[in-house]
Amino acid sequence: MAYTSIDDPSAHFQITEYTGDGNSGRQVTNGGNSDLKPDIVWIKYKSAGVSPTWYDSSRGATKRLYRDFNSSEATLAEGVQSFTTDGFTVGNSGEVNSNNIPYVAWQWHMNGGTTSSNTDGTITSTVQANTDAGMSIMTYTGNATQGATVGHGLGEKPACIIVKMRTGYDWQMRHHATGTYTQAYYGWTWSTTAGTNSATSIWSTTEPTTSVFSLGSGATTNRDGYSFVAYAFVEKQGFSKFGTYTGNGSTNGVFVYTGFKPAYIEIKTASQNWHVWDSTRNPSNVSNKYIASSTSAAEYTSGGDIDILSNGFKLRATDGAWNGSGTDYIYSAFAENPFVTSTGIPTTAR
Repeated sequence: MAYTSIDDPSAHFQITEYTGDGNSGRQVTNGGNSDLKPDIVWIKYKSAGVSPTWYDSSRGATKRLYRDFNSSEATLAEGVQSFTTDGFTVGNSGEVNSNNIPYVAWQWHMNGGTTSSNTDGTITSTVQANTDAGMSIMTYTGNATQGATVGHGLGEKPACIIVKMRTGYDWQMRHHATGTYTQAYYGWTWSTTAGTNSATSIWSTTEPTTSVFSLGSGATTNRDGYSFVAYAFVEKQGFSKFGTYTGNGSTNGVFVYTGFKPAYIEIKTASQNWHVWDSTRNPSNVSNKYIASSTSAAEYTSGGDIDILSNGFKLRATDGAWNGSGTDYIYSAFAENPFVTSTGIPTTAR
């Protein structure tokens, strides 16, 4: 059985929808079973034309990155202004709080903003880690050395690592995978439609370990003297999964087992956008609201049907971006509920 040590995923990850009011100092409050002080807040304006924005407590409130292109970090005083005990405060920027505009915020809790120095790697990093849920944020300064290592503070081997140079270049992701990507950690650009990138200048061929991950010598992950932010995720039974599947091109699509009822699902294949479904915007099946997460496009409300189930998800649409016949896909998922709790209680279906 898919027992877990994480009975309440809402202590580590939550999704909140809100409608902007245009006022600086607006408090957005979460509604999960547990209070969650977020350390990552990713906000998407659900109408078109505004880039999705990314904040974290290691870099500090008001320090905005865009998810959809190779932007530099900027200080936006009217963006996310603070991380609170059960949510966050936003200013009056249209990116996060236009009057009468709907938004969605995906939030992860790390260590409440408390960081420590980590010298496990050849590059010293500043880390805040949530080892219970297998997630951490790191900041570090590049040295342009092939094979340089960075400590992640998790004590387990990460399945997914995301890196962003804070003064330019695209987001880079390293995702463990199977299928076409068998037994390798493949690089993906997390802000474009590009396919896999096996350039060793981005990621070393050395796989991550329980203490460090390895870099290439290139500018996108390790430019000498430049500041980077990184996020690492371990697969945790009943809470998170980073896997692959092969589409069948049918409305009776493949079932993807995660071992939990997903709250969040992000899917990618080569030459297609990244797409996100979640259980907050889709409280019942069929789930047909999805977001092209690496673009400024509006939320889609048709054509992307999936079922979010008690132990995974099932594709119900034939689009090549998530269910092309014979096409391989990667996905990342976080739980709403474990399939079976630590005491043997199964989750309910939708």
